[in-house]
Amino acid sequence: MKTTKKRNVEISVKTINCNEAKPNLQSSLLDYLLLLGMIFSVYMLTLQPAHAHGEKNLEPYVRMRTIQWYDVQWSKQKFNVNDEVSVTGKFHVAEDWPISVPKPDAAFLNISTPGPVMVRTERYLNGKPYMNSVALQPGGDYDFKVVLKGRLPGRYHIHPFFNLLDAGQVMGPGVWLDIGGDEADFTNNIQTINGQAINMETYGLANGIFWHSFWALIGTAWLLWWVRRPLFIVRYRMLHAGLEEELVTPLDRNIGKAILVGVPLLVFVFYTMTVNEYPKAIPLQASLDQILPLSAKVNAGVVEVDTVRAEYRVAERSMKLSLKIKNGSDKAIQIGEFATGGVHFLNKVAPVSQQHDAESVVAAEGLSLDNPAPIQPGEERAVLMTAGDALWESEKLDGLIKDADSRIGGLIFFYDTEGERYVSSVTAAVIPKFN
Repeated sequence: MKTTKKRNVEISVKTINCNEAKPNLQSSLLDYLLLLGMIFSVYMLTLQPAHAHGEKNLEPYVRMRTIQWYDVQWSKQKFNVNDEVSVTGKFHVAEDWPISVPKPDAAFLNISTPGPVMVRTERYLNGKPYMNSVALQPGGDYDFKVVLKGRLPGRYHIHPFFNLLDAGQVMGPGVWLDIGGDEADFTNNIQTINGQAINMETYGLANGIFWHSFWALIGTAWLLWWVRRPLFIVRYRMLHAGLEEELVTPLDRNIGKAILVGVPLLVFVFYTMTVNEYPKAIPLQASLDQILPLSAKVNAGVVEVDTVRAEYRVAERSMKLSLKIKNGSDKAIQIGEFATGGVHFLNKVAPVSQQHDAESVVAAEGLSLDNPAPIQPGEERAVLMTAGDALWESEKLDGLIKDADSRIGGLIFFYDTEGERYVSSVTAAVIPKFN
């Protein structure tokens, strides 16, 4: 009896301890969740809005060896709603086009913006206005101009870019634009081919809303007709019970036939009404513009450059290029700048002022040569050029050594004693050095 009572007492004590432990466990769990909530709240407070368009996430070999932008300039960076601003520049389509990137047989020049903050009013390639995509030629040189009109006030980070078919976007140099004024003052009026003046912001809006709502209503009604009855399990059981004929009633069939005939008939009637109301409408254009490259601006033959070897020193964050340079001009020349992947490395020894893109990423003293003496007319020289700066890492260009296509591409800018510029495109396989 005593032993039994003792065991009962022990069991009672253990039960009480377990019951007391449950509130403690719940309290610890609540404290843990509260701590996680506070950490998450602090993290959310430290988040900053994105200030760019993800250009750093594009593989380095795509940024270096596809569209090589230079001399990109904006007419102004502060303007008001309804004011026009233009972006101009040049680009070279690299000869060493990556094998894993589809050829630029269809490319569309556009402006990357965080929403409809501006409208594009004009666009030119090699001085010719064009609307559609264009076929670019590897090794070709082009210049461009895009005219934009301010629409929404604010401060925005803007890029020109090429959208390549089956490859995606290749961003050009970005710039910050400040648009002032009042959004309500924006106007976007044009004149159609029949002389009618229309407001592009509201023209056809009600008509579009009506037709989207009309077809959405028909589709929703057809969907609800079927989901109003039991679904899935009930229909599955009926099917296995051999009652598939009862799943679709004669009324269902009649409604289906009416839709099968009625929808094409409605489309034909509405199409006829539209053609009669707008007899001079021009269909959306799907052609491919053919614009030939300019006469050679890069690799024009005056200065010849052969890339013998390229090494990336990981610890030093520097790219070393062994070059063979032949000066075919009648003046002494110096290397003033090396541009690759949107980064410009400048030679502080060169006596000329480098012309780089507006607000581009610049390493002001990032370029050095083993022999800084000018290359004389007719001289052929082996040069070791070093482009070193932390920008290789911050701009995620050092990821090149981890790519399956580990080749570098870029533009070298030479300047003679009178400030004339010669541009050469270089490319080579990159050898990483880890010590």
